[in-house]
Amino acid sequence: MKYEVNIYEQVAMNIKKYRQLAGMTQAQLAEAIGVSHEFIRRIESKKGKKTFSFQTLWNISKVLNVSLDDLTKIDTDQFVVKS
Repeated sequence: MKYEVNIYEQVAMNIKKYRQLAGMTQAQLAEAIGVSHEFIRRIESKKGKKTFSFQTLWNISKVLNVSLDDLTKIDTDQFVVKS
């Protein structure tokens, strides 16, 4: 049995979750890390997935006051099982 997960999708879901818990809008997060609102919107969007650098992820973690572990945590319920 093999498990597959899209790490970018998992991280994107975590970014959105922790941004909302912090009470921040996409625009506020974007301004805080020095990127466009569109960039954050595309990271979080299921349709317009945007890849991002480790530096961007680090910056987001600092602004949201969460660890990189929190942002990269895999939700095992999201795994796709391949036979």
